[in-house]
Parts: sequence; C-alpha cells; structure tokens
Amino acid sequence: MNKQQLASKIWESANRMRSKIEANEYKDYILGFIFYKYLSEKEEHWLLARDYTPADIQAYVNEEDTETVASAQQSLGYFIAYADLFSTWIQMGPDFSVDNVRTALSSFARLISPSHQKVFEGVFNTLETGLSKLGENTKTQTKAVSDLIHLINEIPMDGQQDYDVLGFIYEYLIGQFAANAGKKAGEFYTPHEVSLLMSEIIANHLKDREAIKIYDPTSGSGSLLINIGHAIAKYMDDPNRIRYYAQELKANTYNLTRMNLVMRGILPDNIVCRNGDTLEEDWPYFDESDPAGTYDPLYVDAVVSNPPYSQRWDPSGKDNDPRYARYGIAPKSKADYAFLLHDLYHLKPDGIMTIVLPHGVLFRGGEEGEIRKNLIEYNNIDAIIGLPANIFFGTGIPTIIMVLRQKREDTDVLIVDAAKGFIKEGKNNKLRACDIRKIVDTVASRKDVPKYARCVSKAEIRQNDYNLNIPRYVDSSADSESWDLYASMFGGIPETELAQFRAYWQVFPSLKDALFSSDGHYATIKTDDMKAVITANADVSAFYAHYTQAFDGFRAQLSHQLIDQAETASIPKAEDAIAQAIFDRFQQIPLVDPYEAYEIFKTHYDQIAGDLELIQTEGMAAVKQVDPNMVVKKKRGRDTEVQEGWKGHILPFDLVQKQLLSEDLQHLETQNARLQDIPSEYETILEELSEEEKQNLGDALNDTNDAFVMKNLATTLKMLKEDSEENAALITQLTRVKQLNQEEKALKKEIKEKNDALHLKTKATIEALSDEQVHALLEAKWLEPICGGIAQLPHDLLKDLTQKVQALADKYSDTFEGLEKEIAETERTLSSMLSDLEAPESDLAAIRELQKLLGE
Repeated sequence: MNKQQLASKIWESANRMRSKIEANEYKDYILGFIFYKYLSEKEEHWLLARDYTPADIQAYVNEEDTETVASAQQSLGYFIAYADLFSTWIQMGPDFSVDNVRTALSSFARLISPSHQKVFEGVFNTLETGLSKLGENTKTQTKAVSDLIHLINEIPMDGQQDYDVLGFIYEYLIGQFAANAGKKAGEFYTPHEVSLLMSEIIANHLKDREAIKIYDPTSGSGSLLINIGHAIAKYMDDPNRIRYYAQELKANTYNLTRMNLVMRGILPDNIVCRNGDTLEEDWPYFDESDPAGTYDPLYVDAVVSNPPYSQRWDPSGKDNDPRYARYGIAPKSKADYAFLLHDLYHLKPDGIMTIVLPHGVLFRGGEEGEIRKNLIEYNNIDAIIGLPANIFFGTGIPTIIMVLRQKREDTDVLIVDAAKGFIKEGKNNKLRACDIRKIVDTVASRKDVPKYARCVSKAEIRQNDYNLNIPRYVDSSADSESWDLYASMFGGIPETELAQFRAYWQVFPSLKDALFSSDGHYATIKTDDMKAVITANADVSAFYAHYTQAFDGFRAQLSHQLIDQAETASIPKAEDAIAQAIFDRFQQIPLVDPYEAYEIFKTHYDQIAGDLELIQTEGMAAVKQVDPNMVVKKKRGRDTEVQEGWKGHILPFDLVQKQLLSEDLQHLETQNARLQDIPSEYETILEELSEEEKQNLGDALNDTNDAFVMKNLATTLKMLKEDSEENAALITQLTRVKQLNQEEKALKKEIKEKNDALHLKTKATIEALSDEQVHALLEAKWLEPICGGIAQLPHDLLKDLTQKVQALADKYSDTFEGLEKEIAETERTLSSMLSDLEAPESDLAAIRELQKLLGE
C-alpha cells in the first residue's frame, strides 16, 4: 500500500487502541514509539554498513563494547544496545514487557553523545512518564505497548523513500490527533494547507540562495519548518545547506519538534532547538560552558510562526528590548504584536517572514495601532492575506497571514481577500491546492485582481488612519441582484444586465446577435433552444478548437515525465514542471480559469506521487504485483485482520477489468442488470393482483401483503391447483413468481461464481502484463483523469454561460402587464363559470355580489 493508505490504516488502528485515553495525550505515546523505531533502525543500518552481521549485532552491540558505543555516539549522536533495539522488542514475543521500554529509554538518555545533547536530551521524557497511563498494572501496560509497537512495526523505514514515508505518516497522525483534540490542537498544530501556503511564499522569495537559515519561534510539531525546507529544496541542489532553528514553550511539544526534524533526515548539526518562553528568553543563544565560541545573535533568512492568538504576556521591563524599541510594546492582554516584532527582529535585511494572526491585529487601536502605524511607515508590511474562517482546529475565528520584510523597495501593501476560497471538510474549512497556488502567485506578482487582491498605497492607508481591515480595500462581496423597472413592467432584457457577459461577447463576437435582438437598451431572446444556438456558434467552435490546440502534446508530455521516467523522476520537480506547463498553455486562453485546471491536476497528482514512490522503491515490477486484500473482521469478539481476496499493488482491479477484460465485465454487468430488474417484476405482479386475490394467496404473501414469501410458494401453488379452474389466473401469476425466484437464485449463484473467476483472472492478468500494457494502464490511471478533466473545462464554461443567460431571460419573461392581463382573464373565466351554477336564491345572491367584485 502507498503511504496514504498505510497512514490511514495506522491511524484507524491506533484510534481503536487508545480506548479512553485522550487523543492529544495518546499522540505523545505513538509518536514517541515511532521516533524510537526510527533511531533503532537508523543504528542498525549504520552497523550493517560497517560490515556487522545480524549475529554480530546481537553478540557485540552492548555497553561493554566501548569502541562501538563511542563510534555510534560520534556518528549518530546516540547509542542503543541490541537488547534495547525496537526490532529486539518485536522478536521477544510473549517475553516482552513494558519494563523493557523503561530500561531502554533510561539507557538512551544516559548514552547520548555530549555533542548532541541539544537534539536528543529529554526527547523521550513525555513517553517515559506516560507509560503508566497505558494500563492499571504491568500486565495491561505491557499489552497496550505490545499492540502499539507491533502496529508501528508496519511502517517501512528501509527504502529509498523512507524519510518521506515516515515523515508523511508522522505528519498525518499529528493532523488526525489535532482534528480529534478540540481546542488543545491549537497548541501544537498548523493545518498542513496553511503551512504549505506560508512555505511556498517564503520559498519563492529565497529560491536563488545557496544556503539559508529558517526559524520558527513557536514551533509546535515543527511542520512549518519542515514544509519550508521541502519547498526550498525544490530550488536547491543540496538540502543539507538549510539550517533549522526552533523554540517551543511546552516540553512535550518541543519534543515533537525535535523528533519531526530528525526523522525527516535533517542532519543533527543543522537542528538548533530550544525549550523556553520565546518572549522572555530570546536569542542570542550560547552555551554557558563556552559563551564566546557559541554566541549567535540569530539573524535568519526566513521566520515562520503560528503563535497562540491574543495570549496574555508580561511587557514590563521590555521598553529597552531591541525587539520592540523601534515600534512599541504590545498590550499585556494581547501578545500578537509581541510575537510579530520578535520574528521581524531576527530577520536579515533581505529576509522574509510569514506569521498567522487573528484578524483583530489589522484594526485594533491603542498600543497595537501605534505598532501597526510604525510597521507601515517603515515599509515592513509586504502583504496581508485574509484566510477563510474555521480553518484552524480548535478555533473558528477569522485569521490572516501577514508577510513582512526588513527592507523593501515597495511602499504599498498587497491586500488579498482569500476568505472565500476553500472546501468544506468535516467541521472545518480547508484550502484547496488551487487556493494556495492562486494566493502564492498573487503575492509573487503583486498584481491587482478584482474582488480578490489590490496593492494599496501608503497614502491611502494613512487616509484610513492606518486601519488595515481588509474590506476597506478589497470588496469581495457578491453583486446584489437588481431589477429593471421598465423591463419588469413591459419585458425585454436590459442591456446593462447583459453587460455582465461582456467578456464572453468579446471572445464570441457573433454570439450575442445570434441569441438576442436589441434596440440598444433592451433585448429580446431569439431562440427557444439557447444551448443549441451556443453550441452551433462558429466563434464557440473556434474557441473549442483553439483550446484543444493549446493542449496539443500535453498528454505525451505527461507520459514522458511520469511513465517513461517513473523510476528516476524527481516527484516534486515533476509536479512543479507540469503545473508550470499547465499555466503556460493557459496564457493564450481566455475565460477558462487556469486554477481550475491546476486543481484537477493536483488532486490526481497526489495519487500519482504515491504510486511513483512505490515504483521508485520497488521498481516497475511493483505495477505487476498483487497483494492480499486484508480487512478487519470480528472473530471471537476481537477485531482480527483476515484476507478477503486480492488487490493490485498499484493497479486497481476495476481499471484492469475495464481496459483488458471488458467482455467478461460486460457479461457480468448484463447479468447484474437482469438481477436488478427482477424485484420490479415482483412488484408488477403484486400490483396486478386484486385485494381478493391477495387474500387467497395466504402465506405466499407477508403480513402487509406487499411482498412474496418465497419459501411458501410451492405449498400455496399446490393448494390453488386443487381448484385449478377457479384459480387459473392466480396460478399463472404465482407460477411466474416461482420462475422469477428460480431465475434470481440461479443468477446470484452464477454472478458470484463469475465474479470470483473474474477476480482471479484479473490477478493473473496483472501478474502477466506486458510492458506495453503496463504503460497503457498507467496512462489510463494517471493521465486520463487529468487530461479528461482539463479537456472538459471549456464545456463546463459554456454550460454555465447557457444557464446564466437563460436565467436572465427567465427573469423578465413574466411582466407586470402580462400578469395583470392573465389575472383579468382568470377573473372573467371564473365569473362566467359562476353564472352557470344552479343554487338556492340566497346562494345566487351571494354569487352575484362576488361577480360584482370580479368586475362583472
């Protein structure tokens, strides 16, 4: 299975296993054990590379072998004895005890290399102190830990993609725990999409640098730093030239930062982490044993942070703090600007920072207003990005990302209202790939986009008294619907409202005249079939042809980059190249939104990337591999994993059947269709029966007489045949029911047998695929959804135009004048009908009075 499937499986199993333990607490246990497995396997790989055999490791890797201990400490920064290795715990079987874990963690802490204390010291404290919470006694704790380590043992850490798979699973689990931890989640987690957005903005600014330093002063899980590293690595030949600085207040979350950074393959020498209060314990950082040699005032290329929102802090004694001296002191009730100014202080002159803050920092007055004024006057604020509400776990408040720099040539501020770009996912809103890309492109180009983004001059901001509230500068509200009074009375479509389609009329010059006749002020629709007129229009046809031509060769490009080079392609670089190719092809295409095409590509590329990782780890033979399909079922009251058929390692069975076994599939679909028809035939027979006939059927029908009881058919038929002349019609009907039931049973049996046979035939087909078939199937799985989705976009565009123009035509189709005439005609018809009524004189008098009211 790919990393997404494996991560999902581990999360589901872990969530079942945690029982009554809080999600936010349980994460520390599972993530701690994952990290210990990582360190154990890293040491084993190191030993094997030094020509140790597994037998040597068992015999000699212990504390008595001081040479191995010292060598491991020098190379790895730590030492783990054979008895304490994660793999040894697994091999112990029933002899394993939670005490083995306690001993191992204690030994690890004791044997850390002095040069790596800052990376590893106390990293397992949360896990070690929490073991007692996994059960009431040693036996129950052992059972819980044993289940957990066997689950974690399924995570592969020995392939080309080991860091990526491990890191993905780690990040996935953190995200899932955050989603289930309520308000506590905000303490350690920034949603992945927000993290990607901030990282891409920073990477775009730093992409030409050979070496960089990045810093997160409220690091949480470390995901912001890691994503910046990934984003920048696309532009760097050597990712080891990125140095990571982090600070975190809470000890268990500080441990998350260190574990996450180490497990991503980042060299320990490139990791500098601190556990402390960022606002109270600022850098410069130095080791007290060597203050002169380790002094580092910390000025970095990029700072990224998601600090706790509007937190109280102690500003006393900060008047002379160099972080705040130039701008002002944040109020004690809200530390938002204290964190911002801390971040800004540590930036190099050519650096960049992104910070997540509550919306209130844009307009609150007092000390915050003064700080904001100074930031604007000193040209530090580069961009403000309004995010959708309810995008962070644990809080629904509106938030922004503020982009700042120390030195800028621009004096304006780019304001982006991205609050409406999201997809609903569960209880939260989530940025889509196209939303992220659009924001990043807008920030990079600093371009004005109607109802979305605008560069605002310093003069205009001054006129607004330094209030940066987004709606003051970007009106993203939808246009309210208006009604033309003349058109409402007399009909016709106002030209002022047809003007909303001006962009379409420019691209399709002949289309407007084909649809409407106009006196220059009001237009009337010419056709009853608007769709047919639009489809047949020559300019529309030319537009389709131009669009198709723009993507000529695109599928071949994808095939070459993704399939021909599947074993060697850089997955992130291929993604970047294809995305850029999509935007390049859209440069000459009007109307169609290129970000819709990008979203189609990105949605499918995530699946492609998972497949590519498997291929690059296992070779192209992975495409021809079939795996047991394991499912969880209840056995003796316990969840047990059992095999239920097979599944493709990369190729889905249904795809192979559609492409290569279509005849078998078609025959099965025909039989299934027939099987689906039979119940309706039962219903038809029931509807044809009278109530008396239903009574005569007795036990052949259920208590409510709306379904046949098949097991009683034979007995009822036998009884009816005793008086066959009187019950001939009923016998015919019931015989038909019996025949249908026999056909139904036979079909079900045959379908099951053929399904089983097709399943095994599909397995054999995948395992025997030729290279040409592999290529064709990967095209069908990877390329067709992307190319087909992009090809559909202009058709969707014209469908949307048709619906909008039709809605506008319908809006004024019923005029007040026409309605008045219709009402008058209805009144006359009603009065005439009343005249024809025969009734007592008293009623007729009332009718005559009603006719007067109707105008007669």
